[in-house]
Amino acid sequence: MAKITLDKLAHSYYPNPAEPADYALKSMDYSWDDGGAYALLGPSGCGKTTLLNIISGLLAPSQGRIQFDDTDVTNRSPEQRNIAQVFQFPVIYDTMTVADNLAFPLLNRGVERNEVNKRVQDMLATLELSDKANRRAQGLTADEKQKISLGRGLVRYDVNAILFDEPLTVIDPQMKWQLRTKLKELHQRFKHTMIYVTHDQTEALTFADKVVVMYEGEVVQIGTPEELFERPSHTFVGYFIGSPGMNVLPCKIEGNAAIVDNHRIPLRFYYEPPAGAKLELGVRPEFVRFAKSTEYGVPVSVERVDDVGRHRIAKVHLGKQVLNVLLAEGEPVPSYNIGIVCDPERSSVYANDHRIEGVPVSAGGVA
Repeated sequence: MAKITLDKLAHSYYPNPAEPADYALKSMDYSWDDGGAYALLGPSGCGKTTLLNIISGLLAPSQGRIQFDDTDVTNRSPEQRNIAQVFQFPVIYDTMTVADNLAFPLLNRGVERNEVNKRVQDMLATLELSDKANRRAQGLTADEKQKISLGRGLVRYDVNAILFDEPLTVIDPQMKWQLRTKLKELHQRFKHTMIYVTHDQTEALTFADKVVVMYEGEVVQIGTPEELFERPSHTFVGYFIGSPGMNVLPCKIEGNAAIVDNHRIPLRFYYEPPAGAKLELGVRPEFVRFAKSTEYGVPVSVERVDDVGRHRIAKVHLGKQVLNVLLAEGEPVPSYNIGIVCDPERSSVYANDHRIEGVPVSAGGVA
């Protein structure tokens, strides 16, 4: 297990990168704690797999260095870094039995046979493959093969880190939930440093202690699931986390109010945004509600209401802007004089996509 430090790390697939757009990974400085469970979350092409491969040693960075604890491993191979990596598609030996596949990485490192047998039996039980222990892997289903691939990484206790590159892609939805739960249990039991790449927010939020959200080659926020939901540092985080994502509305700022399409929305804080910045108001659908009438809220028109099972989502128009309102169970949708209220405590202001801090407003003015 190791603390992982990225020191001015950047990478480009071009031989002579000249501008920021040439970099798959823009310069970053971060330290990830020994024994932490992290998820790299973002859309396809954001750089998360590139970063994972640099950490594992499959790819050498264009700039900067990477350390495991106090050791510079930038030029070391994956074997020298003592990591285990689980890929998107199964990497196993088809001609070996399930048990032999799990035993192979341990035998290769000289672990005593009695200890190997114990760990293999534990892992077979964990993955619910005990009844297939002596079957050749060749005849198994895709999800069973991927379970073996997961087990080959998890069966090792001595690794500095275990890296997962979208490992549940070929797993059916119910099994995904079970395996995520197992991964969480194993992390809590053995305290391996785990880094899990995914574009699925559910996987990231249920697995990780901290989620690393990436966008266009940058880390835009690292935080707990609660922090990402309550205080998105970047408009992309607000949009990407949540279903539906955060409402992001172009606005002007006048003290402790956002002006959206000529309508005034009160805020909890007083803001002085930088001159010339692109300003936006961010508020999640959970923190928008219908008012009794337009007398008590900002006037809107309702386009439609979608029933998504446990709740309903109203799509409304505030002038030219569109936003979502999450309806409480049994809450009716007003039919006339429709207004909305945004929770001032849960509304954020963004300048050039980044969240800015305000000064609390007291009853008599700025506190």
